[in-house]
Amino acid sequence: MITFTDKGIYCKQGNFYIDPWKPVEKALITHAHSDHARYGSKQYLCHKFTVPVLRLRLGEIDVQAIEYGEKLYINNVQVSFHPAGHIIGSAQIRLEYKGEVWVISGDYKLSNDLLSTPYECIKCHHFITESTFGLPIYQFQNPQFIYNDINHWWRTNASEGYNTIVLGYALGKSQTILHSLDKSVGNIYLHGAVANINDSLGRVGFHFPGKRVSEENNKLKIERAFISAPPSALNTTWLKKFQPYRIAMCSGWMALRGARRRYGVDKGFVLSDHCDWQQLNDAVAGTGAEDIYVTHGYETPFVKWLKEKFGLRAHEVKTFYSNEESGEDL
Repeated sequence: MITFTDKGIYCKQGNFYIDPWKPVEKALITHAHSDHARYGSKQYLCHKFTVPVLRLRLGEIDVQAIEYGEKLYINNVQVSFHPAGHIIGSAQIRLEYKGEVWVISGDYKLSNDLLSTPYECIKCHHFITESTFGLPIYQFQNPQFIYNDINHWWRTNASEGYNTIVLGYALGKSQTILHSLDKSVGNIYLHGAVANINDSLGRVGFHFPGKRVSEENNKLKIERAFISAPPSALNTTWLKKFQPYRIAMCSGWMALRGARRRYGVDKGFVLSDHCDWQQLNDAVAGTGAEDIYVTHGYETPFVKWLKEKFGLRAHEVKTFYSNEESGEDL
């Protein structure tokens, strides 16, 4: 039912694409990160929470919203969206045609970040999975422990007269951090990129603390505050207004020795919107699928592991997906 083409993941029977990287007639979108949701397609279908962010990033597009678990038919293919746990509105897409079931997971995680709709395991014959952290060295703590560490660090910094800057991807990571902040510690400020996403999500009922850093409050003396910003703000003049400050990076890559030093930050928090090694294994096992298609990340070693350890028919698939946990999307 599914083929991998130069435009993206294609369902012939339904004549639609999932997260296409080139313009197509009909695009089903797992979530609004820029490597999965691209401009130029004629029609889009996504979860209702994703709609405002998709419009923020892609403009006035023709987009249809769908609820989790809602079933619709596209050219006799039954389509439904199910929680992926990656970010707000992220979805796995289940396809069924003549008894054959595929699940395209997009990006996902099994740990509960206390904000996104938690991951739902879907039984299927064929499962397409990412492998961003598909090596045994990646073992992540429960996100609640990381939120507690961030709050403790902010309190410590504030007591010593420092502002606290925490860098995390503007869509996803920033919202989970803001959602779990101890607002009693001090004031909260937002980089424009984070504020724009928050404003969009506010249209579907999600509200987060913090004031946008603007020309108006640029003149205010910001002390002992928490500042949420994307990784692209690192080493920019925008940060100067918050001196003195301590700065941290939130990323799954902070699990690697030397990552904090390489980015030149004071602290690294190991916080990811993706599965770690054990979660990937649990997800694959939970689907009951015998055919596993492994995309962006550590495809080769994870495919080898699935074949040798579990005897599955695992296939390495090269896609145009970038890795949100690298570059600007740390």
